Amino acid sequence: MNLNEYIASLNDMLYGYILIILLVAAGVWFTIRSRCVQIRLLPEGIRLLSEKGKSKNSTSSFQALMISTASRVGTGNIAGVATAIATGGPGSIVWMWLLAIIGGASAFVESTLAQIYKVKDGEQFRGGPAYYIQKALGMRKLGIIFAVLLILCFAFGFNALQAYNVSSAVNYYANDILSAIVFPIMVGLVLAVLTGWVIFGGIHRIGIITSYLVPLMALLYILVGLYISFMNFDRLFIALQEVFRQAFDFQAIAGGFAGSCVMYGMKRGLFSNEAGMGSAPNAGATADVTHPAKQGMVQTLSVFIDTLLICTTTAFMLLVYEKADPSLSGMPYVQMAVSSELGEWGIHFITISIFLFAFSSLIGNYSYAESNLKFISENKKLLMVFRIAVILSVYFGAQADFDFIWNIADLLMGLMALVNIVVILFLHPIALRVLRDYEKQKKEGKDPVFEAKNCGIDHTDCW
Repeated sequence: MNLNEYIASLNDMLYGYILIILLVAAGVWFTIRSRCVQIRLLPEGIRLLSEKGKSKNSTSSFQALMISTASRVGTGNIAGVATAIATGGPGSIVWMWLLAIIGGASAFVESTLAQIYKVKDGEQFRGGPAYYIQKALGMRKLGIIFAVLLILCFAFGFNALQAYNVSSAVNYYANDILSAIVFPIMVGLVLAVLTGWVIFGGIHRIGIITSYLVPLMALLYILVGLYISFMNFDRLFIALQEVFRQAFDFQAIAGGFAGSCVMYGMKRGLFSNEAGMGSAPNAGATADVTHPAKQGMVQTLSVFIDTLLICTTTAFMLLVYEKADPSLSGMPYVQMAVSSELGEWGIHFITISIFLFAFSSLIGNYSYAESNLKFISENKKLLMVFRIAVILSVYFGAQADFDFIWNIADLLMGLMALVNIVVILFLHPIALRVLRDYEKQKKEGKDPVFEAKNCGIDHTDCW
């Protein structure tokens, strides 16, 4: 067994048994304990998007949402969905939806905790699981372990994977051996230069760029998906029947769970929406809000935007495509599906979408990693070396092996999620106490303002 096969077998065990149980159990438990906060207070979360930060250079609630959505909405929403459908079957889409709905409660808990225990960083804020592990549990070593896992996962694993998916999309245009070699190098250079320009500009620049880029690219992508779906409405209706039939064919699922639609739907769903994984709280902590529950509610929107809108758009475009080649998967699958309806222009559109999605993810992923590096050490020389290493990982990732990077990213993501889920299961009563405080103030007609002492919470730097 080679290294790639060994990592794949670890992933099967981690996702096939441990994580699925923990993710679903935690999401259901948080949903019950919070009285379905992700649905009940969804209108409130939408309303809060209009709130501005206290100062000109602070990160607003909307910008923090866009940073987390930028990281979530990446090539996993396109290539990941295509892989799930090709390998796990259409039924995997249903399990992605279910994971997103119950995962919204997990997203609320982890992002609220990140807001409670955030720290000041100049005119900005930073925080996340590493910070609430140290401050709420007093376990700095475990916080460092989480921070290292996140850095390896996002700065190197996910970023390399995003770069590779862009180069695989561009490979469509390669018509000889030389261009097939040169194109990935060019993609790596362009992405590396753009990433370097953004990350050396700081978190505030990341927030500004993502607040414009993410809504625009998401809207265009959804509009194209709606057009293709409505033009093939008859096929879509038949395909949806097959989706639900396969999703709940429990006899087939039990016969081969490791390769079933449940496992692929859960795995790709977690990779895409990241609810409970411990990544999005790093963005949620940067928001300048008056109450931690506000950003907790806003961050649940990111899960829904990612899976219920973007992933579903991709799924519908694939479901109406009559695939002639059974082996077609990943990016080529999406390109062929769109081009069958829109012609050559469709392939160009997907290539551009992949580039923008990947770029937004690269800078969102970096913001998470930087926050966790600063948790470990605030040495400026180390930060400089780290930024250069990230840029190099983007460059070389565009030319790396797809299966190996995907398996590494899955493993790191799974280990991160394992640590974070266990931690928030211990700490979720704090987030619920803060939620009750928010609802109490709202009933009194106030714009809720948080005071940690009123909720009996210690070790907070900003409240």
